[in-house]
Amino acid sequence: MPKNFWKKLTKRKKPILALAPMAGFTASAFRQICKKYGADVLYSEMASATALFYAADRDGKKSARGKKATRRNATLELLRFDRRQEKYYVVQLFGSNPEHFAAAARIITKLVKPDGLDINFGCPANKIVKQDAGAGLMKNLENSRAVLQAVLANTDLPVSVKIRARAGEVDALKFLKNISDLPLAAVMIHGRTLSQGLAGTPDLKIIKTARKFFKGVILANGGVSDLAGAKKALKESGAAGLGLARGVLGRPWLFKEIKTDRIIDLKPRQIFRIALDQAGLVQKLKGKTGIVEFRKHLVWYAQGLPGAAKLRERLVRVNDLKDIKKIFLTEK
Repeated sequence: MPKNFWKKLTKRKKPILALAPMAGFTASAFRQICKKYGADVLYSEMASATALFYAADRDGKKSARGKKATRRNATLELLRFDRRQEKYYVVQLFGSNPEHFAAAARIITKLVKPDGLDINFGCPANKIVKQDAGAGLMKNLENSRAVLQAVLANTDLPVSVKIRARAGEVDALKFLKNISDLPLAAVMIHGRTLSQGLAGTPDLKIIKTARKFFKGVILANGGVSDLAGAKKALKESGAAGLGLARGVLGRPWLFKEIKTDRIIDLKPRQIFRIALDQAGLVQKLKGKTGIVEFRKHLVWYAQGLPGAAKLRERLVRVNDLKDIKKIFLTEK
């Protein structure tokens, strides 16, 4: 049985820092850059349990649609990672059907072989919530528990969850109390409610109170974008660490700032170098298609720089690595 890496991380004196899952952003290239700057745990983009159920091979049998699965399945490709450069790597699943989660857990454990599995109960996107997934699943205590039981019964990997301070009538405390007997390794709690979405002040007190209902590792998430905010979140939540999301887009060195307790003031040229390092990985892993997708990362790297507006206008039109290099080399 794989070791619970979460327990290993708790033995360190410094807080556990995780790159929280973000759809469209936390692909392999960005995970590797964040690891380089100090991230302890790396989450995949959200992967659909239902997509894996229908398209991937379940125990060597044909899928529900009658098609034999292959390792080239699109969802499995999304979850591909570099074992040497992406330690510790956690695959996050979303959905609402326990049967789908059971199949997905088996598939990922067998074919992807990550360090852990995570179930998303916190995504506030309407298209996800309408499927009774993400924060929509958190609202349903009975089904939430059934999903977790299905996953735990079909993997030997450490299982964690990501939840919100509240979704509908269910707050984080009620949710955790409902699953307190299940052997979960960690929980990442976004301090904002479903109705708040990605705005507003996170509730750090409820994260601190969650310790009464959960024995594993607790990570605070939401609204951390600088060193001062990170220190405040750790102190007021009492959490073992942080899950960083939008705060590290365009500035992955925030992980290092927190670990060293020191502000890192980079010049534009140094920021361009980091962006180019990530672009090089993107090119290697996904080619031209990846560079086009990388435009949204480039916009974040440009944020706050002199002439940012004009720089963004140029960066959103790049098509290959040469385009990016040309723009950065002409910037002072």
